[in-house]
Amino acid sequence: MTSAILCRDLRKRYAGKPPVDAVNGLDLEVMPGECFGLLGPNGAGKTTTIEILEGLLSATSGEVEILGEHWGRDDESLRQRLGISLQETRLAEKLTVHETLTLFRSFYARGLTPMNVMEQVGLTEKSNAYVGKLSGGQRQRLAVACALIGDPELLFLDEPTTGLDPQSRRQLWDILRAFRSQGRTVLITTHYMDEAERLCDRVAVVDHGRVIALGSPQELIAQLGGEHFVEFALNDGNAIPESDLCLLPAVVAVRREDERYCLTVTAPHLTIPALLNRLRSEARDLVSLTTRHASLEDVFVTLTGRHLRDNEPTAQ
Repeated sequence: MTSAILCRDLRKRYAGKPPVDAVNGLDLEVMPGECFGLLGPNGAGKTTTIEILEGLLSATSGEVEILGEHWGRDDESLRQRLGISLQETRLAEKLTVHETLTLFRSFYARGLTPMNVMEQVGLTEKSNAYVGKLSGGQRQRLAVACALIGDPELLFLDEPTTGLDPQSRRQLWDILRAFRSQGRTVLITTHYMDEAERLCDRVAVVDHGRVIALGSPQELIAQLGGEHFVEFALNDGNAIPESDLCLLPAVVAVRREDERYCLTVTAPHLTIPALLNRLRSEARDLVSLTTRHASLEDVFVTLTGRHLRDNEPTAQ
Protein backbone atom coordinates (compact mmCIF):
# COMPACT_ATOMS: atom_id res chain seq x y z
CA MET A 1 0.00 0.00 0.00
CA THR A 2 1.38 3.41 -0.99
CA SER A 3 1.90 5.71 1.97
CA ALA A 4 -0.18 8.87 2.12
CA ILE A 5 2.88 10.67 3.55
CA LEU A 6 6.46 9.46 3.60
CA CYS A 7 9.49 11.42 4.66
CA ARG A 8 12.97 10.16 5.43
CA ASP A 9 15.81 12.04 7.17
CA LEU A 10 13.94 15.33 6.71
CA ARG A 11 16.02 18.39 7.62
CA LYS A 12 15.43 22.15 7.62
CA ARG A 13 18.20 24.52 8.69
CA TYR A 14 17.76 28.28 9.03
CA ALA A 15 20.87 30.41 8.61
CA GLY A 16 22.04 32.32 11.64
CA LYS A 17 24.77 32.59 14.24
CA PRO A 18 24.43 29.84 15.24
CA PRO A 19 22.19 28.22 12.58
CA VAL A 20 18.88 26.74 13.76
CA ASP A 21 17.97 23.16 12.88
CA ALA A 22 14.18 23.35 13.04
CA VAL A 23 13.83 19.83 11.61
CA ASN A 24 16.75 17.53 12.31
CA GLY A 25 16.54 14.10 10.69
CA LEU A 26 12.79 13.46 11.01
CA ASP A 27 11.32 10.16 9.72
CA LEU A 28 7.57 9.80 9.27
CA GLU A 29 5.09 7.53 7.49
CA VAL A 30 1.31 8.05 7.45
CA MET A 31 -0.93 5.42 5.90
CA PRO A 32 -4.06 6.13 3.82
CA GLY A 33 -7.18 6.53 5.97
CA GLU A 34 -5.28 7.44 9.14
CA CYS A 35 -5.78 10.43 11.37
CA PHE A 36 -2.19 11.10 12.37
CA GLY A 37 -1.12 13.61 15.02
CA LEU A 38 2.12 15.57 15.35
CA LEU A 39 2.61 16.53 18.99
CA GLY A 40 5.23 18.61 20.70
CA PRO A 41 5.95 21.91 22.45
CA ASN A 42 6.44 25.28 20.78
CA GLY A 43 9.69 25.16 18.87
CA ALA A 44 9.65 21.38 18.38
CA GLY A 45 9.54 21.67 14.59
CA LYS A 46 5.90 20.69 13.99
CA THR A 47 4.88 23.69 11.90
CA THR A 48 8.08 23.61 9.85
CA THR A 49 7.53 19.91 9.14
CA ILE A 50 3.91 20.30 8.10
CA GLU A 51 4.74 23.30 5.86
CA ILE A 52 7.39 21.22 4.07
CA LEU A 53 4.86 18.41 3.59
CA GLU A 54 2.33 20.94 2.26
CA GLY A 55 4.83 22.28 -0.27
CA LEU A 56 5.00 25.73 1.36
CA LEU A 57 8.65 25.34 2.43
CA SER A 58 11.60 23.63 0.80
CA ALA A 59 13.54 21.13 2.87
CA THR A 60 17.27 21.56 3.30
CA SER A 61 17.62 17.83 2.63
CA GLY A 62 15.72 14.57 2.89
CA GLU A 63 13.05 12.69 0.98
CA VAL A 64 9.37 13.72 0.91
CA GLU A 65 6.63 11.79 -0.87
CA ILE A 66 2.96 12.83 -0.70
CA LEU A 67 0.27 10.49 -2.11
CA GLY A 68 2.99 8.82 -4.18
CA GLU A 69 4.06 12.16 -5.73
CA HIS A 70 6.82 14.70 -5.14
CA TRP A 71 6.97 18.46 -4.74
CA GLY A 72 9.02 20.03 -7.51
CA ARG A 73 7.75 17.48 -10.02
CA ASP A 74 4.03 16.95 -9.38
CA ASP A 75 3.08 20.31 -7.88
CA GLU A 76 -0.16 20.94 -9.79
CA SER A 77 -1.43 17.41 -9.22
CA LEU A 78 -0.68 17.60 -5.51
CA ARG A 79 -2.39 20.96 -5.10
CA GLN A 80 -5.56 19.44 -6.53
CA ARG A 81 -5.43 16.50 -4.09
CA LEU A 82 -4.66 18.31 -0.82
CA GLY A 83 -6.68 20.39 1.61
CA ILE A 84 -4.75 22.75 3.89
CA SER A 85 -5.77 24.75 6.95
CA LEU A 86 -2.89 26.87 8.22
CA GLN A 87 -2.17 27.80 11.83
CA GLU A 88 -3.46 31.30 11.04
CA THR A 89 -5.90 31.73 8.16
CA ARG A 90 -6.59 35.32 7.09
CA LEU A 91 -9.69 35.60 4.90
CA ALA A 92 -11.14 38.68 3.21
CA GLU A 93 -13.48 40.18 5.80
CA LYS A 94 -15.67 41.96 3.21
CA LEU A 95 -16.61 38.71 1.44
CA THR A 96 -19.53 36.59 2.61
CA VAL A 97 -19.13 32.97 3.62
CA HIS A 98 -20.66 31.83 0.31
CA GLU A 99 -18.43 34.17 -1.72
CA THR A 100 -15.34 32.97 0.13
CA LEU A 101 -16.11 29.32 -0.59
CA THR A 102 -16.97 30.10 -4.22
CA LEU A 103 -13.56 31.76 -4.57
CA PHE A 104 -11.71 28.79 -3.07
CA ARG A 105 -13.75 26.34 -5.19
CA SER A 106 -12.50 28.10 -8.32
CA PHE A 107 -8.95 26.99 -7.49
CA TYR A 108 -9.80 23.32 -8.11
CA ALA A 109 -10.66 21.37 -11.24
CA ARG A 110 -13.21 19.40 -9.25
CA GLY A 111 -14.68 19.62 -5.80
CA LEU A 112 -17.76 20.20 -3.69
CA THR A 113 -20.34 22.96 -3.92
CA PRO A 114 -20.21 25.80 -1.39
CA MET A 115 -23.65 24.76 -0.09
CA ASN A 116 -22.50 21.18 0.46
CA VAL A 117 -19.43 22.27 2.43
CA MET A 118 -21.43 24.78 4.46
CA GLU A 119 -23.74 21.94 5.48
CA GLN A 120 -20.75 19.82 6.50
CA VAL A 121 -19.30 22.49 8.77
CA GLY A 122 -22.58 23.90 10.08
CA LEU A 123 -22.40 27.33 8.42
CA THR A 124 -25.50 27.18 6.19
CA GLU A 125 -27.25 29.87 8.22
CA LYS A 126 -24.20 32.12 7.81
CA SER A 127 -24.08 31.84 4.02
CA ASN A 128 -24.65 35.57 3.48
CA ALA A 129 -22.78 36.77 6.57
CA TYR A 130 -19.57 38.71 6.09
CA VAL A 131 -16.42 36.97 7.27
CA GLY A 132 -15.63 39.97 9.47
CA LYS A 133 -18.86 39.38 11.42
CA LEU A 134 -18.18 35.73 12.25
CA SER A 135 -17.22 34.49 15.72
CA GLY A 136 -13.85 32.83 16.29
CA GLY A 137 -15.34 29.35 16.12
CA GLN A 138 -17.25 30.17 12.93
CA ARG A 139 -14.12 31.58 11.28
CA GLN A 140 -12.21 28.42 12.16
CA ARG A 141 -14.96 26.25 10.67
CA LEU A 142 -14.86 28.41 7.54
CA ALA A 143 -11.08 27.90 7.32
CA VAL A 144 -11.64 24.14 7.46
CA ALA A 145 -14.43 24.48 4.88
CA CYS A 146 -11.96 26.20 2.53
CA ALA A 147 -9.66 23.20 2.97
CA LEU A 148 -12.52 20.78 2.22
CA ILE A 149 -13.97 22.56 -0.84
CA GLY A 150 -11.64 20.76 -3.27
CA ASP A 151 -12.78 17.34 -1.96
CA PRO A 152 -9.20 16.45 -0.91
CA GLU A 153 -7.72 13.01 -0.39
CA LEU A 154 -5.39 14.33 2.31
CA LEU A 155 -6.17 17.09 4.82
CA PHE A 156 -3.49 19.08 6.68
CA LEU A 157 -4.61 20.91 9.83
CA ASP A 158 -2.11 22.97 11.83
CA GLU A 159 -3.41 23.72 15.35
CA PRO A 160 -7.03 23.91 14.12
CA THR A 161 -8.69 24.40 17.51
CA THR A 162 -6.26 26.74 19.30
CA GLY A 163 -8.19 29.45 21.13
CA LEU A 164 -11.61 27.94 20.52
CA ASP A 165 -14.22 27.37 23.21
CA PRO A 166 -15.03 23.72 24.11
CA GLN A 167 -18.23 23.65 22.04
CA SER A 168 -16.47 24.93 18.90
CA ARG A 169 -13.65 22.43 19.40
CA ARG A 170 -16.12 19.54 19.51
CA GLN A 171 -17.89 20.80 16.41
CA LEU A 172 -14.59 20.67 14.54
CA TRP A 173 -13.93 17.17 15.89
CA ASP A 174 -17.26 16.04 14.40
CA ILE A 175 -16.28 17.56 11.04
CA LEU A 176 -12.98 15.64 11.05
CA ARG A 177 -14.66 12.38 12.05
CA ALA A 178 -17.07 12.76 9.11
CA PHE A 179 -14.12 13.35 6.77
CA ARG A 180 -12.33 10.28 8.13
CA SER A 181 -15.44 8.14 7.69
CA GLN A 182 -14.98 8.58 3.92
CA GLY A 183 -11.60 6.84 4.08
CA ARG A 184 -9.64 10.09 3.76
CA THR A 185 -6.36 10.89 5.52
CA VAL A 186 -5.75 13.65 8.10
CA LEU A 187 -2.49 15.03 9.47
CA ILE A 188 -3.06 17.31 12.45
CA THR A 189 -0.75 19.23 14.77
CA THR A 190 -2.16 20.10 18.17
CA HIS A 191 -1.25 21.16 21.70
CA TYR A 192 -4.41 19.57 23.11
CA MET A 193 -3.78 16.04 24.31
CA ASP A 194 -7.44 15.16 24.76
CA GLU A 195 -7.90 16.12 21.10
CA ALA A 196 -5.11 13.81 19.97
CA GLU A 197 -6.38 10.93 22.12
CA ARG A 198 -9.92 11.27 20.75
CA LEU A 199 -9.10 11.82 17.07
CA CYS A 200 -5.78 10.19 16.18
CA ASP A 201 -5.08 6.59 15.24
CA ARG A 202 -1.37 7.21 15.76
CA VAL A 203 0.74 10.10 16.98
CA ALA A 204 4.37 11.11 16.73
CA VAL A 205 5.87 13.09 19.59
CA VAL A 206 8.37 15.56 18.12
CA ASP A 207 11.09 17.36 20.05
CA HIS A 208 14.06 19.33 18.71
CA GLY A 209 13.11 18.39 15.14
CA ARG A 210 13.06 14.62 15.69
CA VAL A 211 10.43 11.99 16.36
CA ILE A 212 11.09 10.74 19.89
CA ALA A 213 8.02 8.49 20.26
CA LEU A 214 5.59 6.93 17.80
CA GLY A 215 2.46 4.78 18.18
CA SER A 216 -1.22 4.86 19.04
CA PRO A 217 -2.15 7.01 22.05
CA GLN A 218 -2.93 3.84 23.99
CA GLU A 219 0.44 2.27 23.11
CA LEU A 220 2.41 5.31 24.17
CA ILE A 221 0.53 5.63 27.45
CA ALA A 222 1.06 1.92 28.13
CA GLN A 223 4.82 2.42 27.76
CA LEU A 224 4.77 4.49 30.94
CA GLY A 225 4.32 1.24 32.82
CA GLY A 226 1.30 2.46 34.78
CA GLU A 227 -2.12 3.69 33.75
CA HIS A 228 -2.67 6.03 36.72
CA PHE A 229 -0.99 8.92 38.48
CA VAL A 230 -1.18 9.84 42.15
CA GLU A 231 -0.16 13.45 42.77
CA PHE A 232 0.25 15.02 46.20
CA ALA A 233 1.80 17.96 48.02
CA LEU A 234 2.75 18.38 51.70
CA ASN A 235 2.33 21.35 54.01
CA ASP A 236 6.01 21.50 54.95
CA GLY A 237 9.15 21.99 52.93
CA ASN A 238 10.81 18.72 53.91
CA ALA A 239 11.30 16.39 50.96
CA ILE A 240 10.52 12.70 50.91
CA PRO A 241 13.31 10.70 49.24
CA GLU A 242 12.12 9.49 45.86
CA SER A 243 13.74 6.13 46.61
CA ASP A 244 11.36 5.75 49.59
CA LEU A 245 8.31 6.51 47.47
CA CYS A 246 9.43 3.93 44.90
CA LEU A 247 9.06 1.30 47.63
CA LEU A 248 5.32 1.94 48.01
CA PRO A 249 3.12 -0.79 46.50
CA ALA A 250 2.26 -0.53 42.78
CA VAL A 251 4.58 2.47 42.21
CA VAL A 252 6.39 2.31 38.86
CA ALA A 253 8.08 5.71 38.79
CA VAL A 254 8.37 8.92 40.84
CA ARG A 255 8.74 12.47 39.56
CA ARG A 256 8.88 15.71 41.54
CA GLU A 257 7.63 19.00 40.09
CA ASP A 258 8.30 21.96 42.37
CA GLU A 259 6.50 21.09 45.62
CA ARG A 260 4.38 18.31 44.11
CA TYR A 261 5.13 14.61 43.84
CA CYS A 262 3.82 12.60 40.92
CA LEU A 263 3.71 8.81 41.28
CA THR A 264 3.14 6.57 38.26
CA VAL A 265 1.19 3.60 39.60
CA THR A 266 -0.55 0.46 38.39
CA ALA A 267 -3.07 0.21 41.24
CA PRO A 268 -3.94 3.46 43.06
CA HIS A 269 -6.14 1.58 45.53
CA LEU A 270 -2.94 -0.04 46.84
CA THR A 271 -0.65 2.98 46.62
CA ILE A 272 -2.86 5.59 48.31
CA PRO A 273 -3.51 3.74 51.62
CA ALA A 274 0.20 2.91 51.91
CA LEU A 275 1.12 6.54 51.23
CA LEU A 276 -1.37 7.84 53.82
CA ASN A 277 -0.08 5.39 56.42
CA ARG A 278 3.48 6.51 55.73
CA LEU A 279 2.59 10.19 56.13
CA ARG A 280 0.48 9.53 59.24
CA SER A 281 3.37 7.67 60.91
CA GLU A 282 5.57 10.70 60.32
CA ALA A 283 2.87 13.18 61.45
CA ARG A 284 2.93 14.95 58.10
CA ASP A 285 -0.13 16.59 56.55
CA LEU A 286 -1.26 16.73 52.96
CA VAL A 287 -2.06 19.98 51.16
CA SER A 288 -3.60 18.10 48.24
CA LEU A 289 -4.01 14.58 46.87
CA THR A 290 -5.39 13.70 43.44
CA THR A 291 -5.48 10.66 41.19
CA ARG A 292 -5.99 10.59 37.43
CA HIS A 293 -5.48 8.46 34.35
CA ALA A 294 -2.20 8.74 32.45
CA SER A 295 -2.29 10.92 29.33
CA LEU A 296 -0.19 11.74 26.30
CA GLU A 297 1.13 14.79 28.12
CA ASP A 298 2.55 12.44 30.76
CA VAL A 299 4.27 10.54 27.96
CA PHE A 300 5.90 13.76 26.76
CA VAL A 301 6.96 14.91 30.23
CA THR A 302 8.43 11.48 30.94
CA LEU A 303 10.41 11.54 27.70
CA THR A 304 11.66 15.13 27.82
CA GLY A 305 11.06 16.53 31.30
CA ARG A 306 9.05 19.39 29.77
CA HIS A 307 5.35 20.09 29.35
CA LEU A 308 3.72 20.32 25.93
CA ARG A 309 2.55 23.89 26.60
CA ASP A 310 5.93 25.21 27.72
CA ASN A 311 6.70 28.35 25.74
CA GLU A 312 10.07 28.39 24.05
CA PRO A 313 11.62 31.10 21.90
CA THR A 314 12.97 28.60 19.36
CA ALA A 315 11.66 29.07 15.82
CA GLN A 316 9.04 26.65 14.52
